[in-house]
Amino acid sequence: MFTGIITDVGKIATLTQEGDLRARIETGYDTSGIDMGASIASDGVCLTVVDLGPNWYEVQISAETVEKTNLGDWKLGRRVNLERALKVGDELGGHIVSGHVDGVAEVIGMQDEGDSTRVTLRAPLALARFIAPKGSVALNGTSLTVNEVNGCDFGINFIPHTKDVTTWGDVKVGDRINLEIDTLARYVARLAEMS
Repeated sequence: MFTGIITDVGKIATLTQEGDLRARIETGYDTSGIDMGASIASDGVCLTVVDLGPNWYEVQISAETVEKTNLGDWKLGRRVNLERALKVGDELGGHIVSGHVDGVAEVIGMQDEGDSTRVTLRAPLALARFIAPKGSVALNGTSLTVNEVNGCDFGINFIPHTKDVTTWGDVKVGDRINLEIDTLARYVARLAEMS
């Protein structure tokens, strides 16, 4: 489990297509404190550490994950939002995030509003019903509050701090963004279907 509070921005150092896609991610984390097999959310996708070095870790990414997320868009040098797994007793600053991406949203608009930036995204039709004004979503692993919803389109506001400490300062119209809907919204919808 994760909180959606990004604690490092890594960089894709290598990409190798073996049986699965293998990626080396450079990080500012103290990798001596990371265990083999640990889970690290990388752009919101829970990935397993399969190798470690002094300032990097490697993950294997299945074809299913490449197909269902934006990880197939990764290129060398790309910056990646990172979060280590939540430990019992850690502060829950965002919302409960599983690292199991539900689909990919597309950035369809950006507009500066004062020092902040309003970003409009389009969710897949099957996921749009789970997104509500003032509800939570995780986008590329970042816990965010939804401002408004209009059909499949929804808006998020990014303050300068968020743009500085995540990859959101790099985002542009047309980018594909990993979307994880709020777990609570998923269960409420399922209960409503069963009624």
